Amino acid sequence: MEPTRLTQLTRAGGCGAKLSPGLLGDLLSKLPKLADPALLVGFDDSDDAAVYQLTDELALIMTVDFFPPIVDDPYTFGQIAATNALSDVYAMGGAPKVALNLLCFPPDLDPDIAGAILAGGCDKVHEAGAVLAGGHSIEDKEPKYGLCVTGLAHPRRILTNSGAQEGDVLVLTKPLGVGVLSTAARGDLLEQEEYQQMVALLTTLNQAARDAMLPLLPRACTDVTGFGLLGHGGEMARGCGCTLELWADQIPLLPRALALARDGLVPGGAYRNRAYLGAQVWFDPSLPLEVTDLLFDPQTAGGLLIALPEERVPELLLRLHDAGLSAAAAVGRMTSPGAHTVRVLGGR
Repeated sequence: MEPTRLTQLTRAGGCGAKLSPGLLGDLLSKLPKLADPALLVGFDDSDDAAVYQLTDELALIMTVDFFPPIVDDPYTFGQIAATNALSDVYAMGGAPKVALNLLCFPPDLDPDIAGAILAGGCDKVHEAGAVLAGGHSIEDKEPKYGLCVTGLAHPRRILTNSGAQEGDVLVLTKPLGVGVLSTAARGDLLEQEEYQQMVALLTTLNQAARDAMLPLLPRACTDVTGFGLLGHGGEMARGCGCTLELWADQIPLLPRALALARDGLVPGGAYRNRAYLGAQVWFDPSLPLEVTDLLFDPQTAGGLLIALPEERVPELLLRLHDAGLSAAAAVGRMTSPGAHTVRVLGGR
């Protein structure tokens, strides 16, 4: 019997299945904003997680993330979904402590598949030093999996996506292109080595990146996921009232993803991101379409985008490279506000 291909059971996978940023913004804008002085970060900040202060020295970081399969192997899918969910806590500068499963599963699939998904998630939670304490499951036509994660941090050391200042340099810790690669994998267009490289990237926790940045007192941070580098970088720029200047030749791109994008293999999420964000972004006219496509590419379990003063960047890059994040690079700078939220130059 042929193994079940999870990606064939869904219309989209990973963070590419997110609602468009425009629709999501419209929905959230209609919700009432309830005042609570202990709520340090809520949904109106477009940030990675909610933050609730318990004491003068302790705050809870709370996030939830789940999505349909981005790969066919159930254990690997569980690992990727957990890596992605845990990332929001790392982006806020916190430490994950407790996780709860979220599982949607078709009743006609082999229960062992659900078991393998949960096992993959459980192993990543343990790798993060957190505990898995239960969860919730429902029947669904499409399989979906993720986590609700609670982390801890000091209230005055929380990192948000709005704390950058003019002149700060931004460092990206993982290369872009997994949205394109996962789309190619669904069509059996990747060699086994390319597939394994993609999985390695998707299952790398942002724990080492968090550990590398915190001693250098970054001013802001976010993780790059479904809205792409331009979407999440643009949120950082709007949050601090600056224009983000990106240097296209410094942004780490997966070579195979660049070649596939050149051939037109681009996920639907990238087109949705472009449709929403396009008017906010200025591109150097010399940039090829495949490069701009990868800047809109929805990432799953993407890297951290860290803003800090320029003089601390060399040490951060050294610490990231020593931690095995060899693709980490300085990719842009916050500049004085202009006509566009993001300007993408050909080079620095």
